[in-house]
Formats: sequence, C-alpha cells, structure tokens
Amino acid sequence: MAELDRSVTTLTPDSAEADRQGTPGDADAGLDLADNDRANALVEVATQQRQQVIAALRRIDEGSYGRCVSCGEALSDGRLEAKPEASRCMKCQSQSESAMR
Repeated sequence: MAELDRSVTTLTPDSAEADRQGTPGDADAGLDLADNDRANALVEVATQQRQQVIAALRRIDEGSYGRCVSCGEALSDGRLEAKPEASRCMKCQSQSESAMR
C-alpha cells in the first residue's frame, strides 16, 4: 500500500511547478500537454489500483475475499495470483467491462 501511495504522490505534478514549466507561447507546449496527459493517466491508474487494494483488504476483513462480488463464486487461484486485488471472476469481469463500453 505504501508503494502505491508513493507512486501516486510521485506522479502527481506540483501545480506551481507545472505552471512554471510551460506557458501557451512555448514551442514545446504540445509536448508539455502530452507529458501531462501521460502523467495524469499514470496517476489515474495508480489511484484506481490503490482503491482496488483497499477494497480487497476490506473483503479480507469481512471474510469475503476470494469470492466474486457479482456472482459469489470462488475466484481461481490463478486469478488471485495474477491480480490479488481482483473482485470478480473472469466471466463477471468480462461482462462488467462489456457493459462499460
């Protein structure tokens, strides 16, 4: 958890520094925007993963860890090894992702 917290903090740009680094007249403004977009995407991913880890720890405390939050079936050992914070079985995860599109 501490590692995820450090990642989020490290990746989040200091607003004062970001203001100093680029102005609309800079020749590299497009590159600065792309770099900021990339950094923001990394922060978003790290933040989401942190939230998933917190939710998994909560499920451990509740005694429901390792069970799909959608269908209640046990998650496979392989799924939990690959993604310990997983909350859904592969079938339900696929359905959830399809519904979001």
